[in-house]
Amino acid sequence: MTRRERVMRMSVEQPLWRALAGYRVLTMLYAIGFFTTAYSGFARPWLAVAYYAVLFVWTLATLPKVAGAASCTKRFLAADLTIALTGILLTPFADAHERVMDGGPTLPSIWTAGSVLAFAIKGGWRWAAVASTLVAAANLVERGSPARDTVHNVILVWVASIAIGYVVEVARASERTLARALEIEAATRERERLARDIHDSVLQVLAMVQRRGAVIGGEAAELGRMAGEQEVALRTLVSGGLVPVSRVSEDAAEGALVRAVEEPERDDPDGPVDLRALLAPYAGSLVNLAEPGAPVLLAPLAAREIAAAVGAALDNVRKHVGEDARAWILVEDEPDEVIVTVRDEGPGIPEGRLAEAEGEGRLGVALSIRGRLRELGGTAELVSVPGQGTEVELKAPKAVQETSTTARGKAADR
Repeated sequence: MTRRERVMRMSVEQPLWRALAGYRVLTMLYAIGFFTTAYSGFARPWLAVAYYAVLFVWTLATLPKVAGAASCTKRFLAADLTIALTGILLTPFADAHERVMDGGPTLPSIWTAGSVLAFAIKGGWRWAAVASTLVAAANLVERGSPARDTVHNVILVWVASIAIGYVVEVARASERTLARALEIEAATRERERLARDIHDSVLQVLAMVQRRGAVIGGEAAELGRMAGEQEVALRTLVSGGLVPVSRVSEDAAEGALVRAVEEPERDDPDGPVDLRALLAPYAGSLVNLAEPGAPVLLAPLAAREIAAAVGAALDNVRKHVGEDARAWILVEDEPDEVIVTVRDEGPGIPEGRLAEAEGEGRLGVALSIRGRLRELGGTAELVSVPGQGTEVELKAPKAVQETSTTARGKAADR
């Protein structure tokens, strides 16, 4: 069964465009019908007939233009508003002066509102404000004075168009948020599917090659070591995520087209750091790294110091246990602190050996491990049982204060 990628289109504003198209046709027929009933009262009916002929042809010919945001261009909006304003300004020349002064309708009548609404749906409330202001100015010029009914109609169109424009902007923002959520959900499902497939096939094969190579020895042992390194690298890649998440939604002619676009991550030097990324290089065929599935975020100083302490602990394992000694790193993300445990399979540390080493001037554990955690306000505990290996438990609070040493360094830089 083949899988086909399906492009999903969705738009909350598309019904508004369809409603606008219907509104323009109905209001055009209404304006022509009203003129037909009042034909005898016009001073120059031929001028009104010519305008309505243009209005009729323009309304029907431009229906595809109001089918969506992509087809409704700025040039069309400008031409459409020009026809509406022209009809308003032609009214005193076509209609009788008495009816104009009594508040009679303009030649385009309520068709003008459709032109303003097109601005609102296309560009939001700012575009609607500009278009309705021009219509208001044309109405005031047509009447010659700000009469009560004229001001009432102008304010009505102004408020309605701006409100609709604002609603459209809010709807678009909600649509982008929904598209983003759907893309994240799809990316998460795909990552989980790939992780399952890789775990059930590739990772198991690599683990088997590593075990069999260690048993056979010789060149097979080297092959097993390489397989173990690839297994760790692949596990890190799977846990970190294989599918980039999109942040882009583009408007298409028939709605918003959700399109996946890969964006590089921007590193914030002052922002939190994922401790997992700093510990991942330590993992290998001899070092097993167990970490949470979610990022372990710490201040940059704390993350670097903990990673350095882990590196120091692993150096001790290689130095005192052997280059081929196995070690395990466990990362625990607690609400208030982060706990990192490093354990080996060596013979353990004899009782009193650490104090003796400090007395001899060997301060690897005292400074490289305990000293780093002390600067962070945390602790480093060593538990060693002869014949059962050594365990180093590093605890650091998530809220790390800047050390005096770091502060002095920054002051010197300034």
